[in-house]
Amino acid sequence: MEDLLRPIYQERASQSNTQGILMIEKKNPVSPNTDKFDVILFMVVKELDESLYVKHYELLQKKAALYIASEKQLEEWITLGTNRRVIDWIINGKVLFDRNEFIYALRGKLLDFPLEDRKLKIGLEFAKLIRRYLEGKDFFDSKHYIDAYNHIVHSLHHLARLAVIDHGFHPEITVWNQVKKIEPEIYKLYEELIQGDEPIDKRLELLFLANEFMIYSRTRTGAKHLIEVLMEKEEAWSYNEMLHHPKLQKYSVDLSVLVEYLVEKGFLEVEKKQTKGNGVFHRLYQVAPEKS
Repeated sequence: MEDLLRPIYQERASQSNTQGILMIEKKNPVSPNTDKFDVILFMVVKELDESLYVKHYELLQKKAALYIASEKQLEEWITLGTNRRVIDWIINGKVLFDRNEFIYALRGKLLDFPLEDRKLKIGLEFAKLIRRYLEGKDFFDSKHYIDAYNHIVHSLHHLARLAVIDHGFHPEITVWNQVKKIEPEIYKLYEELIQGDEPIDKRLELLFLANEFMIYSRTRTGAKHLIEVLMEKEEAWSYNEMLHHPKLQKYSVDLSVLVEYLVEKGFLEVEKKQTKGNGVFHRLYQVAPEKS
């Protein structure tokens, strides 16, 4: 298969923009890891006009796909976890071309999972966890149990991913297999939700209580990245300053709910600043002294 694909990637390998090329072959008949294609060619380039370029091929009754992604897009996938299979491609794919050991360095970084990268990913997962939990609780209180169920499943998934990252691993597509080994209590919650015999409202009630406790117990870890950034200056921050800070931009729409949760739990304090309007104040935020 590699010989058949060589004409497809060889010309691109000679271009100075190309950093590395990997080949990923289908492992089983139903292979979502390769979108049911027989083989994937994954190419990383320095710059790309589009965020992702994809081309499909057919050769000797086999299907192949070429994926070309920029370094910026690859970093976003890895940091935000929006394309987890790409981590598997990098770690387990066959290296066909590697300029200045770009792929091997990236592979080493993924396996080592540096602390700074971990803190950011934990913060992102924690923010998503809080949003899903609160939205699910709102559905539950309104007796929309199916919608609440959907959100609690997602919140447990974020909790599972957070636990895996906290143990120094990248969450895989089979994240529950990882969690079963390293955080069995989270796995048991998931089992109770999907396999429990009690009515759905009773299962959800218990899960929301347990989930609330687990979220709070992980607050210091989940908020560590945000708090460290906020402590970079002594003055209080406006929300807009946080939203556009380079180190916090990846939190995106989940930053607001994370900030308000941390205020509620006493990790952040609110400072009111008078505006021109009578009785109207700007709301500023800083880390509570005992939490710094």
